[in-house]
Amino acid sequence: MSWNTWCCVAVLGLSLPMLAGCGALVAGAAAGAGAVAYVRGELKATEEGSLDEALNATEGAIADLGLTMTGREGDALSAKLTARTADDKKVEINLKKISETLTEIRIRVDIFGDEDLSRIIHSKIKERLQ
Repeated sequence: MSWNTWCCVAVLGLSLPMLAGCGALVAGAAAGAGAVAYVRGELKATEEGSLDEALNATEGAIADLGLTMTGREGDALSAKLTARTADDKKVEINLKKISETLTEIRIRVDIFGDEDLSRIIHSKIKERLQ
């Protein structure tokens, strides 16, 4: 085997483990609605529903859970709601229009996050979207 052929085989062989991870990322990105991830203190989900539907569902979820709404801002492409829990944890919910029928929802509780509470909030939003 020539030196050039050996180098090409070695480079390709070393590249395969890196390429395997890319496939998982592509599959995850293609999952679309219903995909949920909790990373670095923030829950990120993509749900079926327009931005307006998601906004109404989020406001309803905040009320259902007894959170105190402290802020609301938005436009035709995104919205941000802030609330406080009974023990004064700050909750930020960001909504982003992906398409006419898909909305990205990002939930962060306090600075470092609270996965359990984030999932409860997301579950209530999802329930109201259906």
